[in-house]
Amino acid sequence: MIGPNGAGKSTLLSLVARLLPLQSGSVTVDGLKIGEVANDILAKNLAILSQSNVIAPRLTIEQLISFGRYPHSQGRLRDDCRAMIEQAIARFELGHLRHRMLDTLSGGQRQRALVAMTYAQDTDYLLLDEPLNNLDISASRSLMQLVRQMVDQNGKTAVVVLHDINYACAYADQIVVLTDGRLIAQGSPQTVITEALLAQAFDTDAQVGTHNGRPVVFA
Repeated sequence: MIGPNGAGKSTLLSLVARLLPLQSGSVTVDGLKIGEVANDILAKNLAILSQSNVIAPRLTIEQLISFGRYPHSQGRLRDDCRAMIEQAIARFELGHLRHRMLDTLSGGQRQRALVAMTYAQDTDYLLLDEPLNNLDISASRSLMQLVRQMVDQNGKTAVVVLHDINYACAYADQIVVLTDGRLIAQGSPQTVITEALLAQAFDTDAQVGTHNGRPVVFA
């Protein structure tokens, strides 16, 4: 999901995850009507990583990831919960950091741990709000590759808000473009990302080329 600042991307994710109340209309996720379904049922189907996650800095990575199991265990970890925590730690290559406190991590390590927490929640749908904020190119590529693997190998559906259009072009199956709270385009990167779209949505005359069959936006 892309769009200029203030387009409504984060607000839309928050409405879907019921972090904000619906004022009109309706949202349905896999047959579950947001606003009517119980919190515990929704949390077993949908996980969100918002920009405003407030996490105690003196938690270890392992403790943080275990929070992802709360909808399933209510704080009493079962064997299946421990197995899922171990799977998340392995998938995100955090084994050597599992006992490190969050306030000792780099930005990239912290983001990997937060996404690993949503993975451990074991939902079909993942909502990730600007997970690449403050990450360098290496950490950004690594995290997007992990998200892509979750989709391809684990059958997850990931909705990711991104500011960097080229990351969206490189990794997304579908791109959704919002402007002023309105949907103005949706489709594959190849059909959506055009110079005309960039002018309409971002008021820029940036050029669009191709690399490996996918569009690339040039400054």
